[in-house]
Amino acid sequence: MNYSAAHEVALDKFQSCSLEEMSRCSGYPIKDNSLLIDFLGQHFELDYPRGTFKPIQVSDGELPIATQILILHYVSNLSEPFEVGSFISYKELPGGAIYIKPFTGRAIDPLVRIFGSAPESLLAVAKHLGGQANGLGDVGITYKVFPRVPIALILWRADEEFPASGNILFDASAPTVLPTEDFAVLASTVVFGFKRIKARL
Repeated sequence: MNYSAAHEVALDKFQSCSLEEMSRCSGYPIKDNSLLIDFLGQHFELDYPRGTFKPIQVSDGELPIATQILILHYVSNLSEPFEVGSFISYKELPGGAIYIKPFTGRAIDPLVRIFGSAPESLLAVAKHLGGQANGLGDVGITYKVFPRVPIALILWRADEEFPASGNILFDASAPTVLPTEDFAVLASTVVFGFKRIKARL
């Protein structure tokens, strides 16, 4: 997929916002002329106004362009989301019911494939990143991907009758934070980010 047009649009919006407002609404602190971004255990300085991501340590690596777009969307949204504390599914997001099949293939199926046979490893990764158990399913965790965007990953173990299954839920405030399509990218990014960390633990 060609992300360059989407990146340009995201960059324009980022540059039209003030650094102070973006920090206040996103929850990311300012250092010099940058926002300090902590994302799935990686740390970056997001330069303002250029919109470039500079890794704080070499080990932080580089961010894929789709993830950069996601972060730019989040910081330039400028709404002040208030977490509701209750979760909704992807199909409850605006227009989400139409895209539930691709969402399942992109995020829920990989979650089950990667963690279904050892759900405890999901909890280990979440705790490593500052997430916590939420009591949902056989193993469920809540993790704040962005300072104001909690996401719940839930697994049910396989038994004699059913294979392992899973679900991914979002705080009910989600529609005020990002467009529905972004939550599909976000959920998939979290699952594969957790996979990367699982391999290192």
